[in-house]
Amino acid sequence: MAIRQFANLPICAVLALFSQSIALAQTPVQPQSESEAVYRQRFATYLRDPGNYPYAPLEALAGARTYRPLPVAPRQTVSQAALYAARSYAEANRSTALIVWHAGRIETAWYGAGVTARTPLVSKSLSKPLTAIAVGRAIRLGFIRSLDQPIADFLPELAGTQKGRILVRHLLDMRSGMLDQGFSADPDHPLNRCYLETDHGKCIVDSYPMLAEPGTRYAYANAPSDLVALVIERATHQRFGDFISREVLSPIGALGGEIWVDRPGGLAHSGCCTYLPAETFLRMAILLLDDGAWHGRRLLPRGYVSEMRKGTAQNPNFGLSVWLGEPYRQRRGFGAPGTAGPQVLHSEPYLDPGMFLFDGNNNQTVHISPKHRLIVLRMGATPPASPEWDNAFLPNLLIRGLEAKH
Repeated sequence: MAIRQFANLPICAVLALFSQSIALAQTPVQPQSESEAVYRQRFATYLRDPGNYPYAPLEALAGARTYRPLPVAPRQTVSQAALYAARSYAEANRSTALIVWHAGRIETAWYGAGVTARTPLVSKSLSKPLTAIAVGRAIRLGFIRSLDQPIADFLPELAGTQKGRILVRHLLDMRSGMLDQGFSADPDHPLNRCYLETDHGKCIVDSYPMLAEPGTRYAYANAPSDLVALVIERATHQRFGDFISREVLSPIGALGGEIWVDRPGGLAHSGCCTYLPAETFLRMAILLLDDGAWHGRRLLPRGYVSEMRKGTAQNPNFGLSVWLGEPYRQRRGFGAPGTAGPQVLHSEPYLDPGMFLFDGNNNQTVHISPKHRLIVLRMGATPPASPEWDNAFLPNLLIRGLEAKH
């Protein structure tokens, strides 16, 4: 790592980074036969219910040492009728959390049975925007030079290869050139191996297929997002979870939780599978709404959020791990435009053309409206098939509720 990356760090932090890098290098890898047995057991469990795989082992993600809940609006600025309709919609769609935030205050927060504001909830792909925040923070701290730095700078084993030409931004905008996400019942398929093995990072580096030159093809997948953890660890010489805890959760005053790792002391699955309270995801959204600053302290580079909100020629509705409301598509899939696969309904265009959102499996969403300084979070299980979940319903309902109050 270049010496300049340590120039603005206190000596105690530098020493800590080097001690952590030694610990990373010493992380034990299980014998091949033992690893294969673990993999086979995981695969059998995964096949029984792929959408609800029980992530294990888990590693703690520390939150802020001092936690203060986000302020609640003394007087609601969204109409009671809209808030009541939003809660009814959330309840009818198997939600576990609904939070409506407007202009610095929580308008309403509702939680399902057995869930509180402090309960860590499984995020699925709500974790992907966290990878973009982590990269932005690493750039701000000087560990990563830019979004356009090739990953071979951090993974020298990829030097001179097509995979090594992937830029950091390609891991976030899903233009890595790697194989699309999908399903296979073959235990030796890389979709399974590079998801469930006890050293899944090495599997992605060594074995995950490349289908196109980086930057030329959009393909939504867990593998490129999971590589972010490895890039962050190589760049910062810190464990991914420690970096997230220290440089993201703590500065925004958020509660922590847990993250899935491939083995005890191993690599985190950064593309999915964090357990964090709903309010923690809300704080991440507020950070992005405020251009990467938290209470005046800049955590992300100036203009970084604007980069996150730019689509690509290959998919105009996907930026750096966040979805974009424009251009309007009534049905928008997670795969490349025009490809087969599940399609999310948007019954009408968003009332804020600048709307962007976190969007994960089970229709877990965090809608962010810059125009109205409104954030609407919904987490929970997959909604019933009928009536069909509508991604535009909650944010547009609440924007109309704002207008009705004014």
